[in-house]
Amino acid sequence: MDPQHAGVVVIGSANMDIVVTVDRAPSPGETVLADPAALYPGGKGLNQAVAAARAGAPTTFVGALGTDDHGDALAGVLAADGIGADLVRRSTAPTGQAFIVVDGNGENTIIVASGANATMLTLTSEARTAIAEAAVLLMQLELPLPIVLEAAAAARRAGTTVMLNAAPARQLPDELLDNLDYLIVNEHEACLVAGDDDLDRASGALAARVPRLIVTLGSRGSVLYAGRAEAGRVAAPVVTAVDTTGAGDTYCGAFAAATAQGSELIVAAAFATAAAALSVQTLGAVPSIPTRARIEAMIVTASG
Repeated sequence: MDPQHAGVVVIGSANMDIVVTVDRAPSPGETVLADPAALYPGGKGLNQAVAAARAGAPTTFVGALGTDDHGDALAGVLAADGIGADLVRRSTAPTGQAFIVVDGNGENTIIVASGANATMLTLTSEARTAIAEAAVLLMQLELPLPIVLEAAAAARRAGTTVMLNAAPARQLPDELLDNLDYLIVNEHEACLVAGDDDLDRASGALAARVPRLIVTLGSRGSVLYAGRAEAGRVAAPVVTAVDTTGAGDTYCGAFAAATAQGSELIVAAAFATAAAALSVQTLGAVPSIPTRARIEAMIVTASG
């Protein structure tokens, strides 16, 4: 990476996750009984910032928290992981919340109440400076689209690598796609973003629009594209999933960290895959995110 750029800036959401575990998710109109609810720090932005920091990259988070107890708790998470939080705004709106149902197979369904996240409409001058000094800008789509567009354009002008995890999925405007260096999507998001139910066609269409595309496939690993063509595949280690919440965020944060530290596409993807495989083995998003030492140990074990 350019020596004038260092570390990762994550612009994104921060939520308190309210998680309930059930044998199976309810059907419409059905009531099921759950284990006691548990609170975990989360939100795609905060998860990815924690993942990047634990993976060894100096990380700054740009987001918004309420002035409530949940906001104080999430601010404490950022501090505990050494994440730069000077650009986190405190809002009179409540801290974002995510209501998560985890079934007996570790699969989840999520409803998000944006709260303070919805107040993030534009960048401050300090945030633009942080973006310009970073090696990688990592974003998602849980914030209003205008700030995502603004940040991508600012990063492109500054020569900062721009990564977007297009989740929650939506079709993307040309002005955003034109400013991306990396687009990261899972197989369902790829189809939604491309507007095509066929994964191969959707992946091909997206690969034609961005320099590098990563399509994650859960337990089947990921497919990497560069220069409009498939550039490789990364297999996922075989693990027993307890909770997949935050696995994609762990992948994105670890991938951003590895890229900021100079790793090539396939090496960064393998590092991120190991991180995600570790994360699904523990309940909760932030509690499950591994450190760099654990990720490197997983890679050695998987290769041996």
